[in-house]
Amino acid sequence: MEKHLGKRLFITGIPTAGKSYLAEMIVKKIGGIHVDIDDIREEITNDLNYKKWVNFYLYQNEKIYFTTTTHDEQWRNLVRQSESIWPAILKKIKSYKNEIKTIIFEGVNILPHLAKKDLPFPGIVLIGKSFEEVFERDKKEPRWGKTEELQKLEAEAFFYGERPQYRGEAERYGYLVFENINEAFESALEILE
Repeated sequence: MEKHLGKRLFITGIPTAGKSYLAEMIVKKIGGIHVDIDDIREEITNDLNYKKWVNFYLYQNEKIYFTTTTHDEQWRNLVRQSESIWPAILKKIKSYKNEIKTIIFEGVNILPHLAKKDLPFPGIVLIGKSFEEVFERDKKEPRWGKTEELQKLEAEAFFYGERPQYRGEAERYGYLVFENINEAFESALEILE
């Protein structure tokens, strides 16, 4: 694993858990750079090596997908997507290796098993506190669905499907798990000291 010049931290976890907000809080407090890894999907959307999985969800009818695909299969699809685009994510992360500023890499596709294998720096996992909180955040900033019915299906998938999987992977690979952004913030600052 390649060493980076500056301090590094990754933040991953379910959509709507506050990953971007936490990354911005950290950068505002101690300086540095926030890199939203989810943006990489736009950069590689036309790359034939990644096309199948980078746009996987856009090829689905959301209502059919969430009502006919089990939470376990949804997780397997997220794992497939993440593993498929991981080389592009890793390339993006490595492009900052000579940056001396602190960098916070944040995104849903930084799955703990991938991070443990390839990232030589710590990370934290945000999983949200309650279904109601996740649903409210998704309604304010929809990830995919345009209607409240679809946003509820998304929130159920995030909270009841992805949440236990992120927790399980984080615990298995030794990463801290948080429901609360403020607690995650304090731990992140300690890690980066």
